[in-house]
Amino acid sequence: MDIEPEQVADFLSQHPDFFERFPHLLGTLTLAHPQDGRAVSLLERQVQLLRERSRTLEGQLAELIRVGNENDARVGRLARWAAALLRAGDPQQLAPVAVAELKTLFDVPYAALRIFRPVAAIAALDCARPVSEQAARLATSMGAPYCGTNVAFEAAHWLGAEMRAVRSLAMIPLRAADGGSAFGMMVLGSTDLERFTASMGTEFLARIGDLASAALARLGEA
Repeated sequence: MDIEPEQVADFLSQHPDFFERFPHLLGTLTLAHPQDGRAVSLLERQVQLLRERSRTLEGQLAELIRVGNENDARVGRLARWAAALLRAGDPQQLAPVAVAELKTLFDVPYAALRIFRPVAAIAALDCARPVSEQAARLATSMGAPYCGTNVAFEAAHWLGAEMRAVRSLAMIPLRAADGGSAFGMMVLGSTDLERFTASMGTEFLARIGDLASAALARLGEA
């Protein structure tokens, strides 16, 4: 009676002690080597599989360590940025410090922000320049930061003459409270098309937005 391969596989899965009961089979059964095709024993093939699995796990562990180190460094930069915001007590210093430190700490070539209804104390700053109602409505409608190509958003023009070099950008709405209207927006720009992409996660940018919102809310009229 012929036995199907699936039946053999089912039998072995249901009897994991089979090769313990018949250990001599480990040395007599042979398989083709995956690289050069020569015959190897089942035991040798198992060892090869374990080595390959070990290499795969080592690679995954190395990647986890790399990502962990990158995240630690990113959190450290975020903490230094938050500290810079706290040290900027003068309202006229706050917005310039927020932009300058963000560019330096996170290696962002271009950055700008706007406060939609600025208080009189910052009326002379770039962040107080007027924006359209459309831009303000866009910021309020955003449930998360936007990342993608520079497709002629008004916010891209806040970057000044440099906007022509920007190939990808991120827009981060600023809110005084969750679910409330945006009182401003930050825009980050890069010459690298892959720096801010539509497929990237926005959680870290959202944390930047949370800190900026808490620090900059006093620059806008209630």
